[in-house]
Amino acid sequence: MQRRYNIAVVGATGAVGEELFRILEERDFPVGEVLPLASARSAGGTVEFRGEEYKVEELTESSFEGREIDIAFFSAGGSVSARFAPFAVEAGAVVIDNTSHFRMESDVPLVVPEVNPEDIAMWRERGIIANPNCSTIQMVLALKPLYDLYGGIRRVDVATYQATSGAGKSGMEELVMQMKDFFAFKLDESEHKAFQHQIALNVIPQIDKPQPNGYTREEMKMVNETNKILHSEIAVSATCVRVPVLRSHSEAVTVTFPDGIEVDVDKVRLALSEFPDVEVLDDLEHGVYPMPIVATDTDITYVGRIRRDLFAPNILHMWVVADQLRVGAATNAVRIAERWIEMEEV
Repeated sequence: MQRRYNIAVVGATGAVGEELFRILEERDFPVGEVLPLASARSAGGTVEFRGEEYKVEELTESSFEGREIDIAFFSAGGSVSARFAPFAVEAGAVVIDNTSHFRMESDVPLVVPEVNPEDIAMWRERGIIANPNCSTIQMVLALKPLYDLYGGIRRVDVATYQATSGAGKSGMEELVMQMKDFFAFKLDESEHKAFQHQIALNVIPQIDKPQPNGYTREEMKMVNETNKILHSEIAVSATCVRVPVLRSHSEAVTVTFPDGIEVDVDKVRLALSEFPDVEVLDDLEHGVYPMPIVATDTDITYVGRIRRDLFAPNILHMWVVADQLRVGAATNAVRIAERWIEMEEV
C-alpha cells in the first residue's frame, strides 16, 4: 500500500490555500491526516477535502507539535512564514513555502520541478523548499526549453499583464465590485483598497513596492529568481502591470540568444511543445493564441505569438499565459511535493 503523508496548509482559507486543496484532490495526492491552519480571524471555520470537512485551527508556535506533519504548505504571507516555518521544520515537516521570504537565501532551493528538480535535494539544509514568484514560474517554464535548444540565453525583456487574483481574494472582489459600480453609474464612488488605483477599466504599471533602482520589488523578483532557478547570469528586465482580469497572468517575453544564433521558429515551437506542462497555441491566422480565459483552471503554461525579430536573427518574441493561482502557486507547490516524495522513497 502506498504511504500516505500528513499535510498542513497554512493560509488554508486564502485563495492559494483553497486551490491547494483542490489540486491535491485532483492529482490524487497521497494525503493522510489534514491540518488546516489560518489566522485567529479565520480559525473556527471549515475547509472541505475529499468529501470531508476539517476545522480550521489558529496558527501558533505549537501548532505542529505532536502532529507528525510530513509536508507543510505555507501560503499566508512572508512574515507568517518567517515566524512559523521554523517550528514546522523543528517538528519534522518539510516546508514548501509560497511566499518570497526564503526564495533568495542561498541554502534554500527555489524550485520549478520541470526546470530544476535536482535542486530539491538541498531541502535538508534548512528543511524548506521555496516556491518562486507566480510570474517567474510561467516564464522559466517557457525559457528552459529554449535555453537548452540554443545553449544559453543572453537577455530577457518581459512585460507582464497580471490578473487581480495575484492580490488574493480581495483583489478579485475589488474588480467585480468596481465593475458593478460602473454599470450602476457609481464608479466615482467606488473604493479601492487592494490596489493603489482603480483597477476596473484601467491598467496599473506598478506591482509591489518601488526600489531605489526604479524597478518594483515584483520586477526584481523576476530578475533574481530567474537566474537562481536557471543557474545562469541572464540579463533580465521586467515591467509588471496589473490589468482588469480576474485570473491568469499574461507575459510578453523577448528573448535574446547569444550572437551567431539564428532563431528557427519551427524548432522553437517543437522544443516548447515537447517540454513538460507547456503547450503551444500559435496560429495567428485563425485567432489561436494563449489568453487568460484559456489558461484559467488549467495546469498548463501556454505559449503563442512566437516570432523571430524583424531586425536581429538571434531575438525571439513570444506570449506566455498561465493560471497563476495554479501553475504560479498551488500546482507548482504540489508538483514540488510530488518530486520530493519520489526522491525520499527511492
